[in-house]
Amino acid sequence: MTQTIAPRVRTLVLLFLAVAGALLAGAAPVSAHAALTGSDPAQGAVVDTAPSQVSLTFSEPIAVGDDSVRVLDPKGERVDKGDPANPSGTTYSVRLVSGLPDGTYTVAYQVVSADSHPVAGAFTFSIGAPSETTVSVSAQGSDDGLVGWLYGFGRYVSYAGFVVLAGGAAFVLACWAPGARVRAVQRLVVSGWLALTAATLGLLMLRGSYTTSGKVGDVFDLELLGDVLQTKTGAALVSRLLLLAAAALFIAVLFGAYARTADAVEPDRDAEDDGGDDDGGPDKRDLTLGLALGGTVVAAGLAASWAMSEHASQGLQAGVAMPVDVVHLLAVAAWLGGLTALLVALYRAPVETPVGRDAVRRFSRLAFGSVVTLAVTGVYQSWRQLGSWSAFTDTRYGQLLLVKIALVAVMVAVAFLSRRWTQRLADARVSEAAEEAERTEATERAEEAVRAEEAERTEEAVRVKATVRAKEAVRAKEAVRAKEAVRAKATERAKEAVRAEATKRAEEEKQLAGTAPAEASGASEVSEASMAVEPPKASGASGASDAFDAEKAEAGQDSVRAAQLARQRAAAEAARQKRLRDADPNRFGLRRSVLAEAGVAVVLLAVTTVLTQTEPGRTEQDARAATAASSSASATGQGSGAVSLTMPFDTGGKSGKGVVSIDLDPAQAGDNALHVYVEGPDGTPVDVPEVKIALTLAAQNVGPLPVAPDHVTTGHWSASRVQIPMAGDWKVEVTVRTSDIDQVTVSKNAQIG
Repeated sequence: MTQTIAPRVRTLVLLFLAVAGALLAGAAPVSAHAALTGSDPAQGAVVDTAPSQVSLTFSEPIAVGDDSVRVLDPKGERVDKGDPANPSGTTYSVRLVSGLPDGTYTVAYQVVSADSHPVAGAFTFSIGAPSETTVSVSAQGSDDGLVGWLYGFGRYVSYAGFVVLAGGAAFVLACWAPGARVRAVQRLVVSGWLALTAATLGLLMLRGSYTTSGKVGDVFDLELLGDVLQTKTGAALVSRLLLLAAAALFIAVLFGAYARTADAVEPDRDAEDDGGDDDGGPDKRDLTLGLALGGTVVAAGLAASWAMSEHASQGLQAGVAMPVDVVHLLAVAAWLGGLTALLVALYRAPVETPVGRDAVRRFSRLAFGSVVTLAVTGVYQSWRQLGSWSAFTDTRYGQLLLVKIALVAVMVAVAFLSRRWTQRLADARVSEAAEEAERTEATERAEEAVRAEEAERTEEAVRVKATVRAKEAVRAKEAVRAKEAVRAKATERAKEAVRAEATKRAEEEKQLAGTAPAEASGASEVSEASMAVEPPKASGASGASDAFDAEKAEAGQDSVRAAQLARQRAAAEAARQKRLRDADPNRFGLRRSVLAEAGVAVVLLAVTTVLTQTEPGRTEQDARAATAASSSASATGQGSGAVSLTMPFDTGGKSGKGVVSIDLDPAQAGDNALHVYVEGPDGTPVDVPEVKIALTLAAQNVGPLPVAPDHVTTGHWSASRVQIPMAGDWKVEVTVRTSDIDQVTVSKNAQIG
C-alpha cells in the first residue's frame, strides 16, 4: 500500500501545475477590475473645437501617477500638461495644451484599480475631422508578460500556503491532538508557513513592475519598491509578513509545549482514541484555549490582508463585504487545509500514532460547518460581484464562478462518500473488537508458549553448562588430590630416607665423637629436605578465577542477543500492525476518497485564484452598457452638448440597470438647455417612473439646485432655461427611480464656464 503513495503525490502535484498554469495563463488579459465606463470626449467622438481637458470615468476609484494618462497628437507628440487630477468620484482628468489643430488624438492610460489590479487601455477622438495618426499603442498591459504570470503564480502559492498553514493547525487543535507530535503533520504546517512567507516577499518585490512597466529588470528597483510600500497593497503585504512572524511563534508553541503535553497525557491511551477532547488536566486545557484564540486572531489577520486590498474593499457594501470575505477565507482554510492534513495523516502517520475514526468524525463535522459557511458567504459575494442572473453566462467572472460552484459540488459529493467510509470504519471497529481480542489473546498465548519454550531451553542449557562445569571441577579436584597424594608420598619417603640416613650417621658419629652435635646436624638436614619437597599450592585458585571470567563473558553475550531479539520483535510487530491497518478495506476506501477530495481541491484553489484576478461581472456589464450608450449617442446626436455626462446606474430591483446620459448646452453661466437620456443595458431607450436632477457647486456652497425635466419621448427628458449662476466645477446628481421602492442617485462633475 505505502509503495503507491509517491506516485499519487506526484500525480497530484502534476495536476496542480497543469491546471494552475493553464488558468493563470488564460487569466491575464482580463485581470483588470476597474473598467473605463465613460470619457469626455467620448471614444471615437468628433468635436468641433479643441477641448481644454480629457476626462476618464472608471467603475471604481483608481490610483494614478505622473504618466498614468497620456494624450498624443497625430505625430505621436504628447499634448497633455500637468499631472492627472481627480475632480470628483471616479472621474480623472488631464489638461491639454491650448490651440490644438484638427486631427485624431490618442488617449492612453495605465492606472491601478482600488482592488490592486493594473488597468491599461487606449482610445481616440478627433477634432474637426478624423485624420491619419502615427501612434501605435500596444494592447499589452503590464500584467500580460512574465512578470504578470509570476505575480499570478505567487498569488496562488500564497493562497495555498495560507490554506495549509491555517487549516493544518486547526486540524491538530480541533480534531487530532496527537498529530502535534507526528513529524509529517509538522512538516506540512511548516511548509505552509514557508510557502506563504516566500510568496508574500515575492509579491512585494514584483508589485512595482507588475503595476508599471511589466519588465523583469524593474523587479529589483528600490525606488519602485518604496512606491509600493506607500500603497494600500504594499501595506497589506507588509502587515501579512508581520502576522507571519506571530504565526511562527504559534507554530513553535503548537509543536513544542503542546506536543509535549500530548506526549505526557496520552502515551498509554488507545491509539484509536485520538485525544481530541481536552482531558489532560487544566494545564493542557488552558494551553489549548490559548492556542485556539491566538491562532484564530492570527488567521483572521492574515485573511484580512486579502480582504482589505482586493475585491471586498471596493464596490457595494464594502463595510459588510470585508468581514464576510475574512469569514469566507477562514472557512476555505478550515475545509481544504484540514483535508490536506487528514490526507497526510492517513498516509504518513506512524503505526504507534494512527489517525482514528474519532479524528475523522470531528473533521467531518468541521468540514460540514465550513461548507455551510462557504455557501452563505458565497451567495452574498456572488450577488455583490454579479448583480444579475445573466452575468453568470455573459461574463467571464460568472463563467468561472459556475466552474467553481461545480467543483464545490463535486467535493461535497466526494466528502459524502468519505463520511460513509468513516461510518463503515466505526461499525467495523465495533464488530471486530471481539475478534481482535481473541487474536490478541491467541497471540499472547503463543508468545507465552514461545517464551516458556525458550526459558526451558535456556534452563536446560544452564543445567548442561553447570553439569559440565561441575564435572570439570570434580576432575580438577581429583587431579589436584592425586598430585598432592603423590607429592605427600614422595615427601614421606624422602623424609624417611633422610631420617634413616641421619640416624645412621648419628650413630656412626656418636660412636666416633659423641651424640649432641650429630642430632643438631641431623635435624637441620631433615628441615632442608622438607623445604625442598614442599608442593605448590596456587594452581587450584588460578583455575577457579579463569572459570568465573568465562562465565561473565558468556552472560554479556546473552544480554546483547536478548536486546537484538527484542528489537527484532518490536520491528516485526510494527510491520504486522501496519499490514493489518493497510489491509483494512474501510480505511483504504477512506484514503482513496480523501485523496480524490484533495485533487479536486487543488483545481478549486486554482480557479479561485483566477477568479480574484478577473473583472467582476457587475463591472463588466456596466462597462458594456456605457460603451453601448456612447455608440448610441454618437448615432442619434445624443451627447452633442458642450458637456456630456454618461453614468451607469443600478437601483437593485427588477429591470433596475441601465445608463443615464446628460447633455448640457452651452455649459456656461446663465441659461442652459439640459437633455436627459435613459437606456437599458442593451442600449435601447427606456422609460422610468421618475428622473430628477440636482446641481451643486461645493466650492461656493451653492446648491443643490433642483431641475425637473419634462418627458419628451421614450427614454428622453429635457429642461430649458436651466439657470447656472456662476462658473465652476459643478456636481451633477441624477436620481433614477425604476419602481415604487427602487431608486438610486449617481453623480459626475462638469466644468461650467
